[in-house]
Amino acid sequence: MSFPQFLQSFGLDIPSVAYIVGALLFGVIGLIAWRHGRRARRPTPKWLGVALMFYPYATPQTWLMYLVGAALCVWLYFAWNG
Repeated sequence: MSFPQFLQSFGLDIPSVAYIVGALLFGVIGLIAWRHGRRARRPTPKWLGVALMFYPYATPQTWLMYLVGAALCVWLYFAWNG
């Protein structure tokens, strides 16, 4: 029995490479937004950064993670430049 099959026997699935890359990408963007928002004392970019860091834990599908991440990044762009 391979390791992925062993995990699946417990009801756990290993995420795809695209999911892991997206989670890391949006997590890094969120960390940068949180740090800059905290230093500039701008609450909207700071909390959007927190959302970008932690929302991948709540999204089970890869396409949904990218959709929500792109929407949060657009919102962050307009919040920072608006």
